Amino acid sequence: MKYLIISDVHGSKESINSAINAFHKHQCDLIILLGDILYHGPRNPLPEGFDPAGVAIRLNEYKDKIICACGNCDSEVDQMVLNFPIKAPYALIVEDGVKIFATHGHIYNPDNLPDLDTIDIFLYGHTHLYDLTLQNNLLLVNPGSISLPKENRPKTYAIYENKQVSIYKLQDDTILLTKIID
Repeated sequence: MKYLIISDVHGSKESINSAINAFHKHQCDLIILLGDILYHGPRNPLPEGFDPAGVAIRLNEYKDKIICACGNCDSEVDQMVLNFPIKAPYALIVEDGVKIFATHGHIYNPDNLPDLDTIDIFLYGHTHLYDLTLQNNLLLVNPGSISLPKENRPKTYAIYENKQVSIYKLQDDTILLTKIID
């Protein structure tokens, strides 16, 4: 399986369309969505192409291909317009013996890891900063934000396949970082 990993859409239809294009370009099988889907939050500016209803319509076209964790900006109202479950605080995915823990990052994060001894990859968002770090045999992966990156970083996403994770720039699909787990 090949996974497109995205986080922090914050209602940007332009950005979700670019991410869906990457999904097809890389011939991914599933999307792991790490929360903060429709709303931009009170601390963030309006993202370019802000259209939460349009984002919901677009994502609903892929409802059978999305694994999602709830972000701190996601709400019950959002679930009313999205046709895939968004309210779980995390998802556990097992792919060819590799255990992937996917969460938004406001509850579980690199400073507050879940109490699971056998996780191989820890996916989180929330910070809007991409990260790909190996720490004590655990690969920490933050795909960054496809709509509101911070610290003058580019909009980014990640791809996981066959024990390899790569971070890509959304603008031109160039690889920024790659790591392989053993």
